[in-house]
Amino acid sequence: MSLLDLSWRNMKRSFRLYSIYFISMLIGVIIYFTFSSLMFNKDILAAIENKENFQLGVSIASAVVFLFIIFFILYANSFFMKQRKKEFGMYLLYGMSERHIVWMVFLETVILSAISIVSGILVGGLLSKFFGMLLMNLMQYDDVISFAFPPEAIRSTILLFAVIILIICAQSYMTVRRVQLVELFRAKAVKDKPHRFSAWLAIASVLLLGIAFYLISRDGSSVVWQDYIMVSMIAVTVGIIDGTYLFFRQFFGWILGKLSGRNNYYNGNRMLWISSLRFSIRGNTLMLTFISLFSALIIFLVGFVSINYTVQILSAGKEFPNHIAFSSQDAIKQKQIEQLIQNDHPITHHTRIDGLAAEPITDSAIAFGNSDADNTGILLFPESQFNDIVSVRGDKQQVNLKGQEAVVLLPVGAHPISFTEGNRPAFTVKLKEEATFRLTEKKNYTFLSKATDSKGDVGLYPSILIISDQAFAELKPGASLSPFDIYQIENARNSTALSHQVHDLVTETPGTYYAAFVDLYSIDIETSSLLLFSAAFLAVIALFALGSIIYFKQLREATEELRHYSILRKLGMDDDEMKRVIRKQLLFVFLPPIVLGLLHSWFLLIYPTMEEVKDYPQIKSIITAVLILYVTIYALFYLSSASVYYKIANPKNAMN
Repeated sequence: MSLLDLSWRNMKRSFRLYSIYFISMLIGVIIYFTFSSLMFNKDILAAIENKENFQLGVSIASAVVFLFIIFFILYANSFFMKQRKKEFGMYLLYGMSERHIVWMVFLETVILSAISIVSGILVGGLLSKFFGMLLMNLMQYDDVISFAFPPEAIRSTILLFAVIILIICAQSYMTVRRVQLVELFRAKAVKDKPHRFSAWLAIASVLLLGIAFYLISRDGSSVVWQDYIMVSMIAVTVGIIDGTYLFFRQFFGWILGKLSGRNNYYNGNRMLWISSLRFSIRGNTLMLTFISLFSALIIFLVGFVSINYTVQILSAGKEFPNHIAFSSQDAIKQKQIEQLIQNDHPITHHTRIDGLAAEPITDSAIAFGNSDADNTGILLFPESQFNDIVSVRGDKQQVNLKGQEAVVLLPVGAHPISFTEGNRPAFTVKLKEEATFRLTEKKNYTFLSKATDSKGDVGLYPSILIISDQAFAELKPGASLSPFDIYQIENARNSTALSHQVHDLVTETPGTYYAAFVDLYSIDIETSSLLLFSAAFLAVIALFALGSIIYFKQLREATEELRHYSILRKLGMDDDEMKRVIRKQLLFVFLPPIVLGLLHSWFLLIYPTMEEVKDYPQIKSIITAVLILYVTIYALFYLSSASVYYKIANPKNAMN
């Protein structure tokens, strides 16, 4: 019998074991091909404005995906090899050399990889259309994405698995070389001794976590962060990492010890699953700690980029509320521009505003502070024009000024201030002559945004004072007038080409002001969408990796517990009772790390992050949705593990 025949018979005889390994490889191919095909999809590249940034971002994410998949498959192969130790022992006993065993593993891996690659590319090609449409939807583009199997993605996928096959062969060879023949026949790990647990260390774990959560929940302006930032950061890091480790090493075991000491310990099946967990605490501590901390990192990453994506969309309209705005042109060019806009995107509103150019006499910081505003010159606008623009936008930011009262406009995100009657600072500007105003309010509202071009924002916010109509009328004669035309158009998010055309016409005169909503929106939305998409993709892969760590470990333990459950079966344990024991045992392995991981990520997302975006009520819903999605996927791993654990541990369903 040739090695090829032997490999094929092995796969048919142990179909369940090989199917677990095959599914791991298939998932790896699907994930990698789906992601890498997006980078070479012609429809996506045609729709995206910033192609270089997109391909660079996807390339970096692909490298991370590559590393995750290698880890994922090698972990599956490690489980696969350990499950076959007895089989390898038989082959060595019958005279087969280590080289032949490795060659047999190589043939099996090639066969499974070939099937996985073909199947995975077909499925990945179908999924790439779905994910491409999802990416376009995130970017809020209406472009249609077709089915595609880019040759570059196929080549990179085959190359990836060629590398994996070589690594698997090296891993298999080292596994066979390291294990003695007697160990191959035994093919099971030595049981851990029950670990002694300390009540003091158990309490210390809770205290460390409590201190970390307390510090995270403190406001950034509190004393602990203002005066002791380094100490606080070290305390948070130590509290989370060491607290989590001690929680699983001591507190978790201490709780199980308390449960085993209760009078009802011997009632029902409580003794079976509690004693099993107490024996495995030592071996599972590092795994549970890693899963908890890594889960927190994944959830925080996805939650943070989800928040960033939402803020970018919501803030774009606040920071750049004018779809197209520019310094007014001569009559001929103005008509040309308006016709250009009308032909491409119907105009929903057009207005011309007149500002008075002035120079600050008083220190500009009194009015504009350290905001991102151009303080070399100041524009004065009348309240009536400001209120008209505010009404068109549907905002409730109107002002009511009298005499020499004035309102300062600060960039979005700046801290607004309302001054009381007797505490209004004086601010003097010079037009043809000097004029002094009393500041009633500092309002974070954008009237005219930063100047923009096809590469994004290219200037500072204009420094603007809103003054009363009466004061404006008195200052207008002899002052330098700065008129601006503002257009609101339909479908402004897809007006990139139009913006470039209008920009080129307006800036024929160097230094002319021009700003368009889409110039910043296209860059911000594409960048934040790619970040969100990549983070979500990486989170799914990482979640599969984490789930696999628990999944394969529990399957290995199920194989080792086969004799134990066989004895229990002979003592009268039925199928329902066996399922309940397995579910409770696995629940205590799956539940604590995800609960602690959720707690870590919740504190990190809600307190430091929410403080910066508290003006966006949608954010909490996004964070909650991310947590629910993560828990749902994790729960599926638990149910799958419980089902397969039962099938392996049940003597009636044993594979061997």
